[in-house]
Parts: sequence; structure tokens; C-alpha cells
Amino acid sequence: MSKKFYITTPIYYPSASPHLGHAYCTTLCDVIARGKRMRGFETFFLTGLDEHGEKIQKNAQAKGVTPQQFVDEVATRFFSLWEAMGISNDDFIRTTQPRHEKTVQKIFSKMLEKDDIYLSTYSGWYCVHEESYWTETQVGENHLCPECGRPVEQKDEEAYFYRCQKYTDELLAYYDSNPLFITPESRKNEMVNTFIKPGLLDLCVSRTSFSWGIQVVENPKHVIYVWLDALTNYITALGYLQEDDSNFQKFWMDEESEIVHVIGADINRFHTIYWPMFLGSLGLRKPNRVFVHGLLMMKDGKMSKSKGNAISAYPLIERYGVDAVRYYLVSEVPFGQNGTFTPEQFVMRVNQDLVNNYGNLLNRTASMIIKYFGGIIPEYTKASDALDEEIDALIRATKVAYETLNDDLQVTAAYEKVMELISRANKFIEEKAPWALAKDPEKKPELEGVMARLAHVIYAASLMLSPILIHKADEAFSVLGVTNPSYEEIDSFGCLKGNEIHKGDVLFQRLDAEKEIEEIIKMMTGPKETVAA
Repeated sequence: MSKKFYITTPIYYPSASPHLGHAYCTTLCDVIARGKRMRGFETFFLTGLDEHGEKIQKNAQAKGVTPQQFVDEVATRFFSLWEAMGISNDDFIRTTQPRHEKTVQKIFSKMLEKDDIYLSTYSGWYCVHEESYWTETQVGENHLCPECGRPVEQKDEEAYFYRCQKYTDELLAYYDSNPLFITPESRKNEMVNTFIKPGLLDLCVSRTSFSWGIQVVENPKHVIYVWLDALTNYITALGYLQEDDSNFQKFWMDEESEIVHVIGADINRFHTIYWPMFLGSLGLRKPNRVFVHGLLMMKDGKMSKSKGNAISAYPLIERYGVDAVRYYLVSEVPFGQNGTFTPEQFVMRVNQDLVNNYGNLLNRTASMIIKYFGGIIPEYTKASDALDEEIDALIRATKVAYETLNDDLQVTAAYEKVMELISRANKFIEEKAPWALAKDPEKKPELEGVMARLAHVIYAASLMLSPILIHKADEAFSVLGVTNPSYEEIDSFGCLKGNEIHKGDVLFQRLDAEKEIEEIIKMMTGPKETVAA
């Protein structure tokens, strides 16, 4: 049976142009998906847009366009950014697509028939920005949203509600039997102690005060409220309740398939409380993991269009290449923690990791193989000493750690292991001193082993880095004379024997730190609506 893996980003809210913060989450998911495919997993990677709701309707009215025209225009910006970032998604779901809208209506009807949804009246405080209702206690005397701090509005309207209490015990039992369901664990404690234990109120799942949404078939004056609409994208995109449901059967219903949602902390409650409950209503399995990633912030807080502190990815890509941007996003902030984008750290990562470490190892090794062996990679001879044995063992150990950490979604740590292997190989050069071995004919077998090991470290590291370095890894393979790289060859020592070195340009150009920091600062203070041509 083939290994199956389904990974999703949140579906983003198209209220403005995407920025580097959006690119962060999607790029991490892309790296995970590419890594799984490389290792032989049948993989489906989904991203998309959540296009309904009162906020979209108001934004469209302010611009003098229809809501559909508004989201269509913003959607093109997401498509352009994902193309520029090299995102390899298998599908892009938009909640305004007929395939989604028709299925959501069927889902709502199924829940009505099961009496998991009932009609009542809502009276309370509502935040348009967060698409959330709050109690009098939660908004306080100043009537501010507890999540975003914006003023809330008093709402009184007829609405449908989802019976949360019916599924609370089932949800808690799932938490207990699946300790990795919510990662990091602190996010689970937050859900239990803040929302579930105090008493979970039934969830409002329809609205009548605006029209931009999916109509309830049984009561057309109601539109289905954003979270029931939005969350179901993860199964509507796979074909749930549609004529062709093969992807749904393969990636959701097959118990051997691993399902991972990657989300931001601001939508944790909806994904780890309400989404599992909705799936309970439908009699469907729950995801294996909901991974709550941290935020990529600026020095003055969360990257946000409304705050005017969001940096576009385009000028970074145009100046430094997409591989450098992708590497920075993966390596700088441990996946799951908050981090801050700074020009200084960006330049440091490029110079230290990509130029001094990876690029330097490739350049030195290629030059020495050309000089000592006419450009032909020599035989991987038996280890001549403990240093050779250490390199062989480290290659194997790095592969194991790389797989283990990636499978646990410790993405940043996985790639740190690869960089540690490269660093060790650079040190290995100094310890073995090939230039000295080349002077002694009797040391030729040892020299062959050294150069073969260095070439293989580059091959193994480039394979493991290829989910991030989607262009530069191929350049490294070309230098090594590899035309058909295979992950299975990471620990197949000697597979490069006889390959001809094709030395080209350096992989990454060293950056003038002072100059480039100034350039990035200009990007951060320049126009905010930069869009690729």
C-alpha cells in the first residue's frame, strides 16, 4: 500500500494583497509536501482563499465593485505570489467556486437533517474583522474584540446554530487519545482551559444581515456563516459529496493517509474545536495533526496590511532569488514559534549558510576533483581512518534525523541537520588536507576516498535541501554530473563514481552586508502593493 499524505495551508482571506507573512506559511507547507513526494509519498497539497463574509462585501462596496470582482482581483495576486515562490500546490480552492458552494449546501442540509443545526435568534456583540461573536463579558466595558482590539457591533438577528455540546465529550476524548493532534501542546491547553471547560456555547452558522455567502437551501434568506463555509474546503477540494470523489477516498477516507492542517494561532479555535465537531456530524475521520505555526513579524509587531508594516516578497525574490528567500523562511524561525524578519538576519543567512557553507563546499570539492582527477569523481574507497568512518556514519545519521524531524513537522530542525552535515564536510577538508595527500603517490587511495566522500556529501545534502532550494539543488546536481537524482541514493556510497564534474558559476553570490541591508530597508519602507509583472 502506497504511503499517502495530505497537507493544507489555511485558506487565506483575500481582503488585501498577500505579503511575506502569507508566503511564510505556504512555503513551509510546500517544503513539507516536496519532501514527502521526494521520499515516495503520494502527496496532495492544498491551499486557497476564503472569499465570503461581511468584510469582503463591505470592502467591495468601498471600491465600487461587486464582491466577486473584488475577490477575483485579489486572487490573481495570490496566484502570482505562489508562482513566484515556486509553490507546488496540487489544488487551489476558492470558496466561491460552484464545486465548493454546492457541497457546502449539501453539508448544511445533512446537519439539519441530523438535528445538529437548529434555528434560533442571536443577540450579542459581533466583530466584522474576526468574523466572530462575543459575549458581554468578553468585550468588556469598552466593547472591543478580545482578539483584534477593534470595536464590536451589537447584532440581533435570526440565525442557525450548531449544537456544540453534543460533540464536546467526543472532542475531548479525541484530544486524549491523540496527543499530537494539536501542536504545540500549549495550543491544546489554551483550547481546553479557555474555551471548552468554561462551557462551550453553540456556534452561530448563518447570517441574514448581509448577502455575500452561500445560501441555505431550506431558508434562502440565510447565508451560511463563514466558518462552516470555510472549514469544509478541506474536504470539498477533494471531491466530498461530488461525482468524482476519488481524491477524497484516497487522501481522507483511507486510514493510512496522514492528514495535516497547518494554521496560524488566530484560527486555532475554529480548526481544533469546531472543525472536528463538524466532521463528527458528517461521520468522517478527524485530521491527524493541526499544526499551529508561529508568526513572521516585523519589529513593530505582526506583519499586517492594515498596520502598513508588511513587506512584499517580490523585491526580495527579484534581488536575491527565490531559493534564498525560501531558505530564509525555513531556517530563520523555528517552525511553530514566532520570529521577526530583519534585514540583518536575511543577509547573514545567505552569506553564512548558503555562500560560506553550502556553496563553498561545492566549489572547493569540484575544483579539487578537477585538479587531482581530471574532473572525474573517483571511487568511494574503504574508510582509511576514523575521519572517513565518521563522515560515512554522519551521512546515514543525517538522513534518519532528516526523516524523523520532518515527519514530526520539526522542519527547521530537519534542515539544520543537513547544514551540520555540510559544515562537518568543510571541516573534514581541513582535517584531511587533500592538497597534502596529492603530493604522496602512496596516498592516492586515501585521496580518492576523501574526494568521493565530499562529492557524496554534496549529493546527499542537495537531495535533502531540494525541497527548499528548488533551483540551486539542480545546479549542484549538474556540477556533479547527476542527471537523474534519487533520494534512495543518499546512502548508496559510490553511486557517483565516474561522473564528470561540470563546474559552473558559484551557487550563491556573497552579499555586501552593509549595502544589502540598506536595500532591504528600502523595500520595507517602499510601496506596499508591489505585484509581479
